Amino acid sequence: MERPASATQPKHTNIGVVGLGIIGRGIAGHLRRKGFSVFVWNRSPRPVPNFVGSLGELAGLCNYIQIFVSDDDALLQTVEQLSEKLTSRHVVLAHSTVAPDSMRAAAETVERRGARFVEACFTGSKGAAEQGELVYYVGGTDEALREGRLILEASSKEILHIGPVGQASAIKVATNMVSAASVQATAEALALVQAEGLPLEKFVEAMRVNASYSATLAMKLPKMIGRDFAPHFSVKHMLKDVQIASQIALSHYLDLGVTAAARDQLFEQMQWGHGDDDYSAVLRKYLHEPGPGFSEEPQIQEPLEQSDAEESIAASAGAETQNVEPQEAALVASPESVLGFSGTMNATAPPATPLRRGFLKQLLSRFSSGEE
Repeated sequence: MERPASATQPKHTNIGVVGLGIIGRGIAGHLRRKGFSVFVWNRSPRPVPNFVGSLGELAGLCNYIQIFVSDDDALLQTVEQLSEKLTSRHVVLAHSTVAPDSMRAAAETVERRGARFVEACFTGSKGAAEQGELVYYVGGTDEALREGRLILEASSKEILHIGPVGQASAIKVATNMVSAASVQATAEALALVQAEGLPLEKFVEAMRVNASYSATLAMKLPKMIGRDFAPHFSVKHMLKDVQIASQIALSHYLDLGVTAAARDQLFEQMQWGHGDDDYSAVLRKYLHEPGPGFSEEPQIQEPLEQSDAEESIAASAGAETQNVEPQEAALVASPESVLGFSGTMNATAPPATPLRRGFLKQLLSRFSSGEE
C-alpha cells in the first residue's frame, strides 16, 4: 500500500486529533502546515488552535478522527466515549500500540455505529511525526482502508497493509521487541568497550561499517554516548510494549528470553524514576556516573507524572484532571506484571518495600530449584 505520487489529499476535510502527546501534537502541527483544518481534544484544555470541549464535539466537527493514546484502556475508553456521536460518515483511525485483542474490540465498538475503523500502528518518533514521515502498519476492511488512506498519506512516507484488524498491532509489538533488544545489547556492548579502556567513539565507528548497524542505532548511539536521554520514545512506553509481547508469548507458551531481559532492564529504569526518559536510558545501569545524590537502592516512587508522550484517556469525558503530557498516569509495572503474571497492561507498583537489584533472578532461581 505504498503511496502513489499522484494521490489527492482532501485538504479541506476536517481532521480530529485525540491526544496531544509527542506524536499527536507533532501530527496535528504537520497537518495544519499542509493546509488541513485540524481540531484537537485532550484530557485537559490546551492553548492550541481549534481545541474543542469534548470528544462528542470533535465527532460533530470532523469526519476523520485520529486517536493517539498510549495504552489499551485509553483506546477502549476513547472509542467508547466517541461511539455515542459516531455515524456512517465517520472514519476512526487508531494509532495506539496495544494488544491485538484490544484493537479488535475497539474496531467492534466503532463499527457497531456504522462508522469505519482503520488500525494504523506507526513506526517513527518525534521528528518523523513533525515532518510527516511516519510509516504506518495498517489493517481494516477494504472500504475503511480506501477512505483512511488519504488521511494517512498526509503524515507518512510509507503505508504497509498488514491484514485484518489486530494483525498490524502484532507486527508493531514484534518490531518494538527488536528495537528494545537492540538498544539493550548496545548498552551492554558499550559497557564492555569501556571496561576494556577503549574510547566509546571507536565502537561507534566500528558499528557504522558493521552489518548489524540500523537506523535505530544511528539515532540512539550518539545520544547514548552523550548521555542524552531526552524522550523520543520513553522507557514507560517501551516497557508497556514489551509487556504486551510477554502477555502474547504466555498465551502461546513462548519463551522470549531476550525480550524478558530487555523488559527487566526497562522495569529497573522505571524503579529508578526514569520512566519519562528515552528508553535508551537503560545505558545508565552500565555507564552510570554517580552524583552527590547517588543511592545504591532504587526507590519505588509514587506514580510518575507523564511527560509529553502519547496520552492516556480516562473513563469520563468531562474530567480535566488527568492525562495531560505532564500529568499522564504512569505505567509502573509490578514485579508480577514484569514476570508476565498480571492480567493488565498498566499495573501500578504497590507501595511496598523497594525492589532490590537481583530480585527477579533470585525469584526465578527459587522457582527452578523448587524453593518456596
